Amino acid sequence: MAITDFHPELRAAARRLPRAPIRPGVLPAVRRLQNLQKRLPAPGVEVLTTAEGITIRLHRPPGRTEPGPALLWIHGGGYVIGTAQQDDRMCRRLARELGITIAATEYRLAPEHPYPAGLEDCYAALQWLARLPAVDPTRIAIGGASAGGGLAAALAFWARDRGEVKPVAQLLVYPMLDDRSGHHTHLDKVEARLWNRRSNQFGWSAYLRDADPDSAVPARRTDLGGLPPAWIGVGTLDLFHDEDIVYAERLMAANVPCELEVVEGAFHGFDQIAAKTLVSQEFFASQAEHLRTAFAV
Repeated sequence: MAITDFHPELRAAARRLPRAPIRPGVLPAVRRLQNLQKRLPAPGVEVLTTAEGITIRLHRPPGRTEPGPALLWIHGGGYVIGTAQQDDRMCRRLARELGITIAATEYRLAPEHPYPAGLEDCYAALQWLARLPAVDPTRIAIGGASAGGGLAAALAFWARDRGEVKPVAQLLVYPMLDDRSGHHTHLDKVEARLWNRRSNQFGWSAYLRDADPDSAVPARRTDLGGLPPAWIGVGTLDLFHDEDIVYAERLMAANVPCELEVVEGAFHGFDQIAAKTLVSQEFFASQAEHLRTAFAV
């Protein structure tokens, strides 16, 4: 694949990015770096710990005086790395522009904590958010990027089946939905940035371990009816492109409203790596509009 296959605004970033940054040997070093970053000051962010011991980074909109809409945000990292802090900039911006409360949750990571540990943490955080005095429990959305999008999709099933909190929307940003993609050799022709097929195999095997994939993997679930309306966004040069398109089609076939945003020539995580480009700004605006519409209902 030539560098010219990437979106013109993303070519410079694509040249600099690694193609397979995460593998077992580098995992400890990446986590050490992220733990150091956690110690940096974060003006305007409340860092809270729930009764269950889950850390929440809370972004409150300015001027909020009565219960309003909220978003539970789940960070990415292939189920094995990542922190809620990495999405502070995006969460602050969404909270400010939409006037919503955003709770970005930490969750236990694999391989030390395989399924369902991380998903249990996300569900507990959703329940916590619904009880927050500043939040209208009838106007809560769930969302995440990459593995966080996969967890958000899985969380939508738990919320539907348990009926305790009923999200009004799910925001799935290039979500990691299907463990079977790691075995599709045709994806090798995609010179993926940030996350490739081998990384995907490692992330899913660490997360699933001995779990039944038919229950744990969103793309393997058979009954998609009754899930919250969804927004799914992905680039054409993202490893998750095919699985995300198929999942969007299955949602629509199950009569679940789904808005699909496909960005030509975009790689995984492009909107965070090249946040100031017009293509990334438009990607963000599409997400914000989906939430604005969901919260207005």
